Amino acid sequence: MKQFLDYIPLLVFFTVWMMDERVVSLAGIEHTIGGVFSAAEFLIVASVLTYGSIFLMQRRLDKFQWITLGAVVLFCIPTIIFRDIAYLKLKAPIVNWIFATVFLGSRFIGEKPAIEHMMGHAINAPRDVWLKLNTVWIIYFIVMGIINLVVAFTLSEAHWIQFKVFGNMIFTFGFILAQMPTLSKYIDTEDTDPPDTRKDSA
Repeated sequence: MKQFLDYIPLLVFFTVWMMDERVVSLAGIEHTIGGVFSAAEFLIVASVLTYGSIFLMQRRLDKFQWITLGAVVLFCIPTIIFRDIAYLKLKAPIVNWIFATVFLGSRFIGEKPAIEHMMGHAINAPRDVWLKLNTVWIIYFIVMGIINLVVAFTLSEAHWIQFKVFGNMIFTFGFILAQMPTLSKYIDTEDTDPPDTRKDSA
């Protein structure tokens, strides 16, 4: 559910970008809807509303949600002001590299690596497994940063946006699924066998 909520702003961004540009009037104020700059405006609004709702429900945001929200604001505002999508194109690479830095730093700061903080509530794995997974995620974020940078500045706007919205999603969920065989043996499951049944079996 959490992962789905994180993608809501991107889906809003894609929907607005797909719209033909049109001028709408609201309370006597005209504004253009549709296209990449309008989509950047909606991305800021959708991100604030999405993460604001999560904050109200959970009374907190994790560090990765704060980083994502901050990056949306930081890179969308100059994109809108200067009408230059180069700023927005830098968001995904830099955010991925910030995540890689956080995961790397967690090996030396604190008792648990970042991946254990994220998944440790459901998976009871030994420390060496968490450290290996943490390293794999560091590599993943570095590589995804490079891929996003290359896609953004070598392909067309349409291909960049399609990859930004759907390519990253597919890569991330595929990467997580690839780890399931390793993690499944450590997933905590409650013993649902009733006490009287266990007694009879004994």
